Amino acid sequence: MSLKLSILLSSILSVIFFTSYNKTPYNQNSDTETKWILSEIKRSDKNVIQFWGTPEIKNSMYGKTVHFNGSDEGFLLNEMPLRNLEEFTIEAIFHPDRDGNFAQRFFHCGEVTGSRVLLETRSKNGNWYFDAYIKTNKGQLTLIDSTRLHPLAQWYHVAFVNNKGKLSTYINGIRELEGNVEMVPLKKGKTSIGVRQNLQSWFKGSVYSIKVSPRALKPEEFEMK
Repeated sequence: MSLKLSILLSSILSVIFFTSYNKTPYNQNSDTETKWILSEIKRSDKNVIQFWGTPEIKNSMYGKTVHFNGSDEGFLLNEMPLRNLEEFTIEAIFHPDRDGNFAQRFFHCGEVTGSRVLLETRSKNGNWYFDAYIKTNKGQLTLIDSTRLHPLAQWYHVAFVNNKGKLSTYINGIRELEGNVEMVPLKKGKTSIGVRQNLQSWFKGSVYSIKVSPRALKPEEFEMK
């Protein structure tokens, strides 16, 4: 490749953004929180390892969101905000679409098959139910109940709270399930959004934001917007 062509390609790539927003894609402070506004994550961001497909930016009641098509769209970040945390809260504001696959993973943090946390949906007759999963070096637990149904094609706030091994899930601030696991902090890994890291269980719908707090929040502390 000639020097002129190399310079030209470099210039083109430097201005191709996943969104036209010129903002910081997330804020991270080990003493406070990590928060991603998904529409502000750009292809040129140094922490984006890979984009799969071309997730679309759409307008919503929350502002700009990212829509995933449920078949080949998602992205992988070189971030692991759960590292070394004995307690944490994961919040997401998202919109599960109709006509998606039965099992969908919209958040995967940690290792591919080792210690990890997954936030998932299960579709059933126009509704969905929540599936929150954690695996540590000492145990694993899935919080899921197929009778706790919610209509598809609506916006929701979901939360997964870990209080040193005491786990709880919430939908729109209302607690659904509880359980316990022998908690060992996760040590390594990455974060995928819109799909599991092994490229299975693609999510169909939109995600506005994902927030990780390094402590077990109470429902009145959730960021519902």
